[in-house]
Amino acid sequence: MKGGFALRTKTVVVTIVVVGIACIASAAGQAGRVSPHERVDAHIQGADVSITYGRPYMRGRVIMGALVPYGRVWCPGADEATTLTTSKPLRIGNLALNAGSYTLWMVPSADQWMLVVNSATGILHTEYSSRYDLGDVALRKRAVDPPVEQLTFTIENNPTGSGGVIAMVWETTAVSVPFSVVQ
Repeated sequence: MKGGFALRTKTVVVTIVVVGIACIASAAGQAGRVSPHERVDAHIQGADVSITYGRPYMRGRVIMGALVPYGRVWCPGADEATTLTTSKPLRIGNLALNAGSYTLWMVPSADQWMLVVNSATGILHTEYSSRYDLGDVALRKRAVDPPVEQLTFTIENNPTGSGGVIAMVWETTAVSVPFSVVQ
């Protein structure tokens, strides 16, 4: 009986140590990120829509046309690829998206930006493959002043009609695209 008590005590101590180490490792992994991660959520016409992304800072750098080169596919975020999730089908421009999750990519230029929706999920922001592209849509672009230090996404109701608007702003550039919920 005494040996059983000692074995249970050792098991409890080992379990506490393992759980403690796992918690510390998890916290250290998040603390070590340069870019914090965020999820924005909206409820638009019965659909739950969210975007999960890393939020890099300018940190004194020139972003558009330099860190983010023009004419190349770019993931707007850091670490894991930026993910759009919807509980209902959406239409973004000419793209019909079923309920589910997708990654968002952009092709910036000095004048015109494109949004690329991709079916590959659970990937890093450096693992883009065009073979999973569902299509692309032109984004509305405008200049902002003063510059926005941290990359920011929003999802809001469309102020000029039904559906919603997905918007991203960073540095002196804001881009957006309206979407509708397919009923």
